[in-house]
Amino acid sequence: MTSPVASERPRQLSRFASPVALVALMWAIQIVDAILPGSFTGFGLRSWDLGSLPALIVGPLLHASWSHLIGNTLPLLVLGCLVAVEGAGRFWLVTVVTAAIGGAGTWIINAPGTLTVGASVLVFGYFAYVVVRIFSPRPVAHRIAYALIALFVIVLYGGSILTGIIGAGPGVSWQAHLFGAVGGVVAALLGTRRRKALDA
Repeated sequence: MTSPVASERPRQLSRFASPVALVALMWAIQIVDAILPGSFTGFGLRSWDLGSLPALIVGPLLHASWSHLIGNTLPLLVLGCLVAVEGAGRFWLVTVVTAAIGGAGTWIINAPGTLTVGASVLVFGYFAYVVVRIFSPRPVAHRIAYALIALFVIVLYGGSILTGIIGAGPGVSWQAHLFGAVGGVVAALLGTRRRKALDA
């Protein structure tokens, strides 16, 4: 007879399928891009170009090079899985909100015609979400666990996140990083309001 704990384990692990699938899709796109002539980066977000607005969603899936993709892969998986702990629905909500706000802010702030691609907008959004969600109105034990996770994330990625915004080098979009983080904060606040409404 299967124990309840054993039957629950596959369902819990399935939460992490979403971030893994997202990263796998990015790698598949990069492989196809390397095989086919031309470059998919032309489908990225081009500031002040209304025709490129679909790239609010597509842009984070595209990368300028293999090193660009590789650099985003591990933090995207780690932070994405920490978001996905709350379920696949929450993961995709945070992803969409982050991509939309991060992309919109980048589209407005960047100089007209500037092309932006890459998943770092999501990395910064997931980071901000994980840090801010400690203020979620949950039981004390959950908030302590979230605080410990947030502390771990800050120690692990805090320096890189700060540098990516205020010390970004040439060719690195601090705008995408900054507004991706803003998107993560908004997603966390939306989750907080929804939980308060359910508890009311």
